[in-house]
Amino acid sequence: MQLLLRPLFVLLLCTLFALPLASQARESRPLQAAQIQAEAETIAAAFFEAADTPGLAISVGLEGNLAWSTGLGVADLEQNVPVDPAQTRFRIGSVIKPMTAYAIALLVDQGALDLDAPVQAYVPSFPQKQAPITTRTLLAHLAGIRHYEGEEFLLRERFDTVEAGLEIFQDDPLVHAPGTAYLYSSYGYNLLGAVIEGASGEDYLGYMQSQVLAPLGMNDTVPDHLAPVIAGRGRYYIRNEGQYRNAPEVDNSYKWASGGYIGTSDDLVRFGLAMLQHQGISARTQQTFWTEQRTSANEPTGYGLGWRIQTDEDGRLWIGHTGGSVGGTTSFWVQPETGLVLAAISNLSGFDFGTLLVDLSKLFAPDIASRQDPGP
Repeated sequence: MQLLLRPLFVLLLCTLFALPLASQARESRPLQAAQIQAEAETIAAAFFEAADTPGLAISVGLEGNLAWSTGLGVADLEQNVPVDPAQTRFRIGSVIKPMTAYAIALLVDQGALDLDAPVQAYVPSFPQKQAPITTRTLLAHLAGIRHYEGEEFLLRERFDTVEAGLEIFQDDPLVHAPGTAYLYSSYGYNLLGAVIEGASGEDYLGYMQSQVLAPLGMNDTVPDHLAPVIAGRGRYYIRNEGQYRNAPEVDNSYKWASGGYIGTSDDLVRFGLAMLQHQGISARTQQTFWTEQRTSANEPTGYGLGWRIQTDEDGRLWIGHTGGSVGGTTSFWVQPETGLVLAAISNLSGFDFGTLLVDLSKLFAPDIASRQDPGP
């Protein structure tokens, strides 16, 4: 995964040794916000100089607010358009999956959706399989629905409805019996888009806009429609034979719910902050979605319901997602204990963020620790 959490234990040790006594804590002073932001710019600039991507947007949220963001490089190489983390819309890939999960959580709290009902309760047209598939197993990648095959990731065909996109895989047999194994499947999330439509009575795109994006203030996160002109949309690139090339043109209308949106890094932080504040859903429901799932053999999966689940060496929980797109790579993580949210988007396929987000978390996390009451 893009975010490597092991180095965070060094931060925690430093914090413990830096604040052993109340007198020392009172004498120490946290870094001022301007200092932190300046250091963040230095970290980001050094990373970008050594990295291999046309453009990069990075945003950090802290304790309920957007704390810092920056854009590096260009969103469009041909027009030399600079990256703006507040306005440049890059493909966010599978980071839409937690947002799809949030849409389902809203319906669960409203009593409109049962996580353990067969999906045919909401999508009657979906074929019966050798064992029942539920919304819960789809969210957890435990349903046995297959993932992409061949060049399906590069589809250019336009699909007018969510259900039309299900025709790509709906007649295929399950890879395994539901619940018995973890198998990451974007197609499973395409089916969840249809579940949302059946449970809500609205089309997926409309429901996401009215119930998720607009209420959370995510005004720059929109479907990646191929034909319309979309303000702020960047260009997408691949690396081939040592040179940047325009990424192949694709039509993401078959996978809105699993990887069909574009957005800004600032918007991703807004989403993370809203989740930390339980906005729109109950704490109990959110805890359900943030709990790591297990197979029927009790094997951990590292995945909740729409969220990747990781624990660092101090036992702190990190939840989030990564996203790989045609011409884009995204990393998005939230730490519930400290209120830290990290988001980074590149307009290059297969980009490696290395330890960038870890380095930024080391910078912002000491500010959190120094403002905590160290006790008597």
